[in-house]
Amino acid sequence: MTSYFDALETRSVDERAAALGAALPEQIARAKGLTGYAERLADVDASTITDRDALAALPVLRKADLGAAQADAPPFGGLTTRHSSGFAHIFQSPGPIYEPGSTDPDWWRLGRFLYACGIGQGDIVQNCFGYHLTPAGQIFESGARAVGAAVLPAGTGQTELQARAAHDVGVTAYAGTPDYLKVILEKADELGLSLNITRAAVSGGALFPSLRQWYADRGITCLQCYATADLGNVAYESPAMEGLIVDEGVIVEIVTPGTGDPVPEGEVGEVVVTTLNPDYPLIRFGTGDLSAVMPGQSPCGRTNMRIKGWMGRADQTTKIKGMFVRPEQVAQLVARHPEIQRARVVAGRSGEADTMTVRIEAEGGDAEAYAATVADVLKLKGEVEIVAPGGLPRDGLVIEDTRSYE
Repeated sequence: MTSYFDALETRSVDERAAALGAALPEQIARAKGLTGYAERLADVDASTITDRDALAALPVLRKADLGAAQADAPPFGGLTTRHSSGFAHIFQSPGPIYEPGSTDPDWWRLGRFLYACGIGQGDIVQNCFGYHLTPAGQIFESGARAVGAAVLPAGTGQTELQARAAHDVGVTAYAGTPDYLKVILEKADELGLSLNITRAAVSGGALFPSLRQWYADRGITCLQCYATADLGNVAYESPAMEGLIVDEGVIVEIVTPGTGDPVPEGEVGEVVVTTLNPDYPLIRFGTGDLSAVMPGQSPCGRTNMRIKGWMGRADQTTKIKGMFVRPEQVAQLVARHPEIQRARVVAGRSGEADTMTVRIEAEGGDAEAYAATVADVLKLKGEVEIVAPGGLPRDGLVIEDTRSYE
């Protein structure tokens, strides 16, 4: 393998700025022609949007806006340049939010990340991202195809079968959430199966330093990327493991949460992304994730901007066990049981796995009934703790993340 996926990764600052100056006006003009952007970009002169400073004057598109647009013009809200039947796939994420998918080469741009992981021809990737409704499985499969690797489409669950398949097939690389590989490896140990996995490409949750080290002690290099169902790859780790390098197909801004105002370099703010994908031109899409820009360039030689990685949620929405838990879901939980006064979801860690405890403020109550509602509404199972009225802090938090990201 050569050092870089393509020449775009090592462009100079001036070369990248010139390319952006040419591509951005075209993308804004493309968006202006779509019904979903008719009001939002009505007064914008696309030819003047040639850099990040000009881009910062445009409104931020948020998930709520996306949902409202899709309700008015299903399934994609008038934000795609193809008709829905012109895409290879239509996916559904929680909300529900619908996302398009394409079989065009490396449409989500995950090939760049997998290449940085050292994955390529001769590899067999056990893809443990979901293939049902949500696009993560297809996103990583598309990336594997871009680097010439074969895929075992394992999906989620059935750990014993996963371990046996990894052994029988000769899997060399893993793609999935950070902690599930550990589950597979431990199951393989229990079954007396030797595995040949030496590389792991993870996303969908925090990669804790202790877990990365656990993999390293077993001879597995584990790198992470930041990708979303809407945007595809946003940023990715290289072997230097110093921050996440922004993908060449997007423009990333860090803004004050709740606004569209960029913060100074190094300050924590919300990640806002503009994609250059001509099929789905999301302009200043607010992810709700927090991060910060890192100064300088990566020691690996890739020259694009770096961000520090995922640093929490601007809106309290928290990813637990690879799934988002949102404040509105907690409100639904409370509404299901009139005796519940308040509820708080607490995300934690036990060993190298995420845990979820739901603290419910109520006079007595049925813990089993609450647990069933938690599983139904939050789509995750967790412990239920009932506290007396007044037992939860009045600090405005409905989702508390106690995990350490140091």
